[in-house]
Amino acid sequence: MNLPLFIAKRIYNDEGDRLKVSRPAIRIATIGVSIGLAVMIITVCVVLGFKHTIREKIAGFGGDIQVYNLQSTGYPICIDDSTLNAYQAIEGIRKAGRVVMTQGILKTDEEFMGVVLKGIGPEYDTTFLYNNMVEGQLPHFSDSSTDYPLVISKSMANKLRVKTGSRIFAYFIDEDNVKTRRFTISGIYQTNMKRYDDQICLTDIYATQRLNGWDSLQCTGAELTIYDFEQLKTVNNNVLKTIKGQTDRDGNYAISYPITEVYPQVFSWLELLDINVWIILGLMIAVTGFTMISGLLIIILERTQMIGLLKALGARNSTIRHLFLWFATFIIGRGMIWGNIIGLAIVLLQQHTGIVKLDPQTYYVSEAPMLINIPLIVLLNLATLLISLFVLIAPSYLVSHIRPTRSMNYE
Repeated sequence: MNLPLFIAKRIYNDEGDRLKVSRPAIRIATIGVSIGLAVMIITVCVVLGFKHTIREKIAGFGGDIQVYNLQSTGYPICIDDSTLNAYQAIEGIRKAGRVVMTQGILKTDEEFMGVVLKGIGPEYDTTFLYNNMVEGQLPHFSDSSTDYPLVISKSMANKLRVKTGSRIFAYFIDEDNVKTRRFTISGIYQTNMKRYDDQICLTDIYATQRLNGWDSLQCTGAELTIYDFEQLKTVNNNVLKTIKGQTDRDGNYAISYPITEVYPQVFSWLELLDINVWIILGLMIAVTGFTMISGLLIIILERTQMIGLLKALGARNSTIRHLFLWFATFIIGRGMIWGNIIGLAIVLLQQHTGIVKLDPQTYYVSEAPMLINIPLIVLLNLATLLISLFVLIAPSYLVSHIRPTRSMNYE
C-alpha cells in the first residue's frame, strides 16, 4: 500500500472539516489553477488561430512558394504544361498554377483607381478565393480565350460604386499607347488584408498575357502550394534543386522564393506573437505556482498536529512530504479539469459564434480566430502539473522542522 497516497486521499475527501482554514485554501488554490490553465489554453488557441489565418490569407493570394524569372519579376518566363507538371511532381507540392501580372486603372464615370491585374489559368487553386467570396461567383478562368471577367475586392467595389454584373473600363499604359478593355464584374471578395483588397483584381490569364504582349507560354511566374507549411524551407530547397541549371524556351533561368521571404515584415510580426505567448504562459504559471505554495503552507500548518502524530508513530519526513505532494496533486488535478473545461468551452464558443469581434483594418480579421491543437494542449497540461509540483518541493520541507513534542500541543 502507498501510505502517503492513502492518507492524502482520506484528507482530501474528508467532508468533516469544511469550516476549517484548509477548505477555503483548497478552493482558492483550485480556482487559481483553473483560471491560470484556462487563460493559457485560450491564449495559445488565439495565437495559433491568428497565425494560421493570416498565413492562410497571404499564401492564398501568393502561394506558399513563388517561381519567377531570375532577372526580375518584370521579365516573363516561359512555363509550358511539362514544366508545370514538373513543379507539381516535386515532393511536398500540392498544386502549381501560372500567373501573369499587369498594372492598370479601373474607371467609372465618377471614380478611378490603380490596380494590379492578376491573370490566372484553369489549373490555379481557387479554394482560398472561393472561401472569401462575399458576392457573385468565381468565373471559370481560361488560358485560351476570355470574356473579360473580373473579380474585385469589396473595398474596390465600394470606392468605385459598382456591384456584380457591372461593366467597367480598364486602361493599361505601355511605352507605345494606351490599351482599353471592358470587364464584367463577376464576383467580389473580401480578405480584410489591405495589401490585397486595395490592389489585386483577378481575371483570365489569357487576357493579361495579351495586355502584356506575351504569347501563351510567357508568364510572370508560378505559384506553388504545399501540403505542410512547417516543411516550407525543405520544399523550397526541393524546388530550387529542380529548377537549378534549367532554362526555359527563351534561355531564362528561374528562381523560387518561399512566402516568408516575399513578405518578411508580416512573418516577423507573427513571430513576435510567440514572445507574447511565452510571457503570458510564464505569468500564469507563476500565479498558479504562488497560489499553490500559499495553499500548501496553510494546509501544512493546519495539519501540524497530524504531522506530529505521524512522526511519533514512526513516519519519516520523506513520507509526510510525499503525502502533502499527493494532496497538492489532487488540488492541481481538479483545477486542471475545470481549467480545460472553461478554456475549451470559451474557445469552442468563439469558433461557433464569433462573439468576440475585432477591427479588420487593424487585425486583418473581423473576429478573434481560434485554433485547437490537442497535442499542444496536452503538453500544456503536463507542463502545468510538473512545474506546479516542482515549485512545491521546497515548501514541503517545512514538515521536517515540525517536532512531535511541540506539535502535539499546537492549536
